[in-house]
Amino acid sequence: MFAAPRAAAAELPETCYLFAYFYHDREGEGFRLAWSADGYDFAMLNGGQSYLQPTVGENKLMRDPSIYRDHEGIFHLVWTTGWTGQTIGYASSPDLIHWSEQQAIPVMAHEPEAQNCWAPEILWNPDREQFLLHWSTTILGRYPATAMSNRRPERNHRIYATTTKDFVTYTPTTLLYDGGYNVIDANIIPAEDGTADWLMFVKNETLSPVTQKNIRLIRGRSAEGPWDHETPALTGDYWAEGPAAIKVGDEYRVYFDKHMLNAIGMVRSTDLVHWEDVSDRIVMPADARHGCIVAVPRAVVEKLLAAGP
Repeated sequence: MFAAPRAAAAELPETCYLFAYFYHDREGEGFRLAWSADGYDFAMLNGGQSYLQPTVGENKLMRDPSIYRDHEGIFHLVWTTGWTGQTIGYASSPDLIHWSEQQAIPVMAHEPEAQNCWAPEILWNPDREQFLLHWSTTILGRYPATAMSNRRPERNHRIYATTTKDFVTYTPTTLLYDGGYNVIDANIIPAEDGTADWLMFVKNETLSPVTQKNIRLIRGRSAEGPWDHETPALTGDYWAEGPAAIKVGDEYRVYFDKHMLNAIGMVRSTDLVHWEDVSDRIVMPADARHGCIVAVPRAVVEKLLAAGP
């Protein structure tokens, strides 16, 4: 298992990168963090131990961790609480070490046929001055045209969302994206390419009649849509999921889980049209799965390094 030596504080750049992830075979243990000075070479933090163990939700799991750092420096974490159920997990932290009480937000409790709430993510929508939480859910009987696109009717997802200003009250859940196909793992960022658009990276979950299982890009007029048609696949022939996008300089980077290979890969682009696979340059802790990428000031990483173990 890779573990780079700790860098001295003077060696850290002003901006560093954190990757939050989980281990598929240790589902009760919570999320981990790895850090990088360049976004390519990551080293585990905290000796590879969890930063927060799950205590809420139907199955008390913590899969697919997603962290968003707001304008006040507070970290907001959401996660998948179980393979089945109608909640997503939420907690916040000023430093990624000390955490608030965990919530199980009942985002799909109003839909008795909702089978799951997978891969939630969170972002700040400046246009409406509120946080947007989104995830993928199958509602049995909904979207019958694609009910058997992934072997079983209980795996026929669309992307849903709720909003909040305070993580106390939440707006009624709405449909965020239906592109006419089975879709999971939405990740949304501002375009930052001279347009006012937002970018949503998703996994096309279709297995039948033509296998997809790849990452697509969709442009939207706002963080809450409306959304355009999806692009061709950004990723290669291997099955890919869990996209996590970030803009670094003039380069868009999309990290993703190589689902069948138990590895994290990455594609990059400067124009959002032509994508280069640079997975062979990515160094991650062994067995890291479906996570998120966050740019942070060096002081955040210095504090995590100092905390040990």
